[in-house]
Amino acid sequence: MVAETEIKDLQARARSWIDDDPDPTTRDELRAVLDRLPDSATELADRFAGPLTFGTAGLRGPLRAGPNGMNLAVVTQAAAGLVGWLAGRGATGPLVIGYDARHGSRAFAEQTARVATGAGLEALLLPRPLPTPVLAHAVRALDAAAGVMVTASHNPPQDNGYKVYLGAELGGPLGSGAQIVPPADAEIEAAIRAVGPLAAVPLGAPGRVLDEGIVTGYVNEAARVVDPDGPRELVTAYTPLHGVGGDVLTAAFARAGFPTPAVVAEQAEPDPDFPTVAFPNPEEPGAIDRVIALAESTGADLAIANDPDADRCAVAVADPVRGWRMLRGDELGVLLADHLMRRGVRGLYATTIVSSSLLRAMCAARGLPYDETLTGFKWIVRAGGGREPLVFGYEEALGYCVAPELVRDKDGISAALVLAELAAGLRAQRRTLVDRLDELAAEFGVYATDQLSVRVDDLREIADAMAHLRAKTPAALLDEPVTSVEDLLPDADVVILRTEAARVVVRPSGTEPKLKAYLEVREPVADDEIAAARERAAASLQALRTETAAALGIW
Repeated sequence: MVAETEIKDLQARARSWIDDDPDPTTRDELRAVLDRLPDSATELADRFAGPLTFGTAGLRGPLRAGPNGMNLAVVTQAAAGLVGWLAGRGATGPLVIGYDARHGSRAFAEQTARVATGAGLEALLLPRPLPTPVLAHAVRALDAAAGVMVTASHNPPQDNGYKVYLGAELGGPLGSGAQIVPPADAEIEAAIRAVGPLAAVPLGAPGRVLDEGIVTGYVNEAARVVDPDGPRELVTAYTPLHGVGGDVLTAAFARAGFPTPAVVAEQAEPDPDFPTVAFPNPEEPGAIDRVIALAESTGADLAIANDPDADRCAVAVADPVRGWRMLRGDELGVLLADHLMRRGVRGLYATTIVSSSLLRAMCAARGLPYDETLTGFKWIVRAGGGREPLVFGYEEALGYCVAPELVRDKDGISAALVLAELAAGLRAQRRTLVDRLDELAAEFGVYATDQLSVRVDDLREIADAMAHLRAKTPAALLDEPVTSVEDLLPDADVVILRTEAARVVVRPSGTEPKLKAYLEVREPVADDEIAAARERAAASLQALRTETAAALGIW
């Protein structure tokens, strides 16, 4: 219930916003909300609950009028703050801007270009809706001061977002072409809040639209991540999930010499409404059902899916025991790492605190440097602090960096190529990815992972659950004593519990209204009884899931 005095304050703030909003469509939208008062008071309060916060993931939120949404006014303010911050640090290179095919993306990108040129900065726009990895690559290839990618990645269709990358000049060797990290995020946020009336923000020319050479350059470089002389016989099915990855991935496969994948026809072209999926995220139940069906009907070796901006990669395989199934992010991560290690790629291998511990064990056994970071590729690509060159990084949420010198971020296109290389090599030996996973289990034991993810309507529910866990931390899990409790506050809202054979990591999602608990159990494999070890691990995971939910006070 919104009090009458608060409604009057909201009315005044809304009218002030309308007067400063450069977009007639959102001005009319907000007037319509005002016309429905007092019935629309709760909605109006939500739109003005606070500005979208510019954090290390940039901006992300629903497409709607008002400060708590993605719209042309918010983007103008964000662009002006970013450009002012760049100018204050003496940045000299261009601002390169990419965008996906979501509602509003192109308009937001073009407005960003006009704000940049209005401030005297060169603005370069990618030639069309393209994957996020192409933008991240372009920042390095064009020696840009910074890059902006307009995308909400795998969020629902009503959302959009705004990510910022820095070039070498301000990001340094580790941050060149990578997403921003503190203190840059807080400094840019402060610069955004300091922007005055939008009518006073100078708008210049629309910037220069790059030609297709920037895409061709990315495709050519991506194709070089695989051995040019390796096997190429492979049948694949693919979906871009209505996103922008389709033609770039198929071009990269052709350039690398792989047969063209069969593509799910009804998901092949970009569509901002994502009509065939409830959530355009390969991790969500049912999201990749169509590409699995296509793989079955075509006799494919692999089913591959990118998320809508193609920075993530999902793979499904025909498991002789379980039928077609999507491999977990950790399974793909260790398969890619193992393949690169077998190819002789030496250097730092990195993952995050919520990913499987198996990569640590593999690096220890093979004498390779390893590092573990907070979640997010902004941290992964800076792993090790530069003491060793990063050669591979992954996070369990289907993000993989197989070529850090090409893209210092997750890249679903180059990851798909390396997976195709691995699968084709195994196929030539009449073996599969499932066989390779069995080999790893026989060597290191079964590292089984799962996730408890709770979507909420009120973010206070997440805070309450984290408080409950901290106040009543369990002394035992799976009948084993909890041997270690790590609370990463104030640096990160993360709690890690460990026993001798299990681990639980709990944190709020950084991009969605979700509480996430990452579960892991380890089972030794005796006498090659891999199936039995996996059954024990699955049962332990289910019990750990129940115990974790109870520890969070959600059951």
